Amino acid sequence: MKIEKASPGCGAIVTDVDVRSMSDAEWRSIYEAWLEAGVICIRGQSLTIQDFLRYGQRFGQIFPHLVKKSRHPDHPELTVMGIDARNADGSVNKPVYTRGHGWHTDGPWDPKGCKATQLYGLEIPSRGGDTLFANMGMAYDALPISLQKRIEGLEADYVYGGASRKSADLLEPEDRNLPPVRHPLIRTHRETGRKTLYFNPTHLLRIVGLPDKEATALFQELEAYQIAPGAEYRHKWQVGDLITWDNRCTLHSATADYPIEERRIHWRCTIASEDAKGTLVTD
Repeated sequence: MKIEKASPGCGAIVTDVDVRSMSDAEWRSIYEAWLEAGVICIRGQSLTIQDFLRYGQRFGQIFPHLVKKSRHPDHPELTVMGIDARNADGSVNKPVYTRGHGWHTDGPWDPKGCKATQLYGLEIPSRGGDTLFANMGMAYDALPISLQKRIEGLEADYVYGGASRKSADLLEPEDRNLPPVRHPLIRTHRETGRKTLYFNPTHLLRIVGLPDKEATALFQELEAYQIAPGAEYRHKWQVGDLITWDNRCTLHSATADYPIEERRIHWRCTIASEDAKGTLVTD
């Protein structure tokens, strides 16, 4: 088994291992590399659904995603990404095609929290369709000390799709107005002890306790720092890539730029967080 850095800022690539039969020592090396890199890709895998879910369970408890229409009919904890990216008339089905576009962490709107997300590449287009990742610890380090102190203790509320409820049409009607979930703007990673800027512009509803004008100014200020120089990794997918990323310390974004006449299909599962769960806002 080989583990190599994918970029200076985040990401690691693992080759010459089969996750279905790896040893305990190999798993420990993979998990430690994942904690260090924030994103880990195991290349060249050939998995059944059961294999995929079993590997995800090594990271923690898996649970169904809020978007019900893309859940696998026999395995609700498995989401099938990319199906029906074209409408019947051949036009782009934008909510599906652009799903995941824009820098974000997964699940800030879920009170269970989201430790990690896992994707497995089944069908990859001839060009485009990359996934971008960025290190939120480096984003925190890049903040001026005065800004770090200013946001210490501040919290933000999140809902699926943010204040505009973008992509809410992916949800069932009963799930479109769920109460927000609250997280601090600065989080400390439970396993590494590293501070991160936990700022998710895609799903942000409001910064708690700030008037609109002041919150907007702070939003714009933080957005300018969220992708620190050297913190980004661009993953070019291959069939059989198995990627897991740590939502506690990384941002990601789909590029939404592949040829619409080609298919980009992934299996996805979500791993619940055993720490730093969000606070459900009911008042």
